[in-house]
Amino acid sequence: MANTSRPVRRTALLASAAALLGLVGACGSESSTSTAPRPTQAPRTTTPDPGAATGAATTPAATAAPSDTAGSASASASARTDGRCRTGELRAEVGRVDPGAGQRNFPIVLTNTSDRTCTVHGYPGAAFVDASGGQLGPDPVRAPSSPGTVTLAPGKSAWAGLSFSSPQISGARTATPAALLVTPPDEHDPIRVAWTAGEVPVGGDESSVKVTALEPGTGP
Repeated sequence: MANTSRPVRRTALLASAAALLGLVGACGSESSTSTAPRPTQAPRTTTPDPGAATGAATTPAATAAPSDTAGSASASASARTDGRCRTGELRAEVGRVDPGAGQRNFPIVLTNTSDRTCTVHGYPGAAFVDASGGQLGPDPVRAPSSPGTVTLAPGKSAWAGLSFSSPQISGARTATPAALLVTPPDEHDPIRVAWTAGEVPVGGDESSVKVTALEPGTGP
C-alpha cells in the first residue's frame, strides 16, 4: 500500500504558514494605523464680553429730557443779559391829574421793583377797559417825541404822560373805565391799574387820548 500521509501533512503545514503570514500582515497593518499621528485641532479662542465681565449693562444710557425748570432759568438768564425791564419787575401807577387849558394830563409811572438795574425805552402801551376786561375806545396815539433809554436802578421810576381833552369841552362820547392796562415797552403782558379819575373819551375810530415816551422820574 502506498503511504499518502506525508503529502497531506506538507500541504497542511503550507496552509498554516500562509494563514500565519496573513495574520502577521494584518496585525502590522492595524498597528501602523493606530499609531499614525492625528491632526491637531487649533484651540478655540473667544473674545471676552466687557459687559458680562463687569456686570454692567450694554444698552446706551437714556438721555434726560429738558425740564420746564431749565426753560425758566434760560428765560431769566436772557432777561439779565439784555438788561430790559420785564413786566414782572415793574409796578405801574397813575399819578394825580394835572389840568390845564382844557386838557387832562396824568403821569403813568413805572417803578423797578426787582433787585437788579434794568432799562425801558420808548412808549408804554395803554388801554382803558371796563369791569369785564373789554376795551373802551381805540388805543391811545403816540405823541411826537424823541424816545430815549431810561436806566432804572432798583426802586427808581420812569414816567409817560397820558392826556386827552376834557369831555365837558370836547363834547366827545365818554365812558368810565374800571382800569387802565399799562404794558411796558417791548413786553406783551400788561399791568392792570385801577382807574379812579372818572370818564374818558372813547368815541370815534381814532383815539383822542395821547401818550408820550418814557422819561426818568415820576412826573412833572
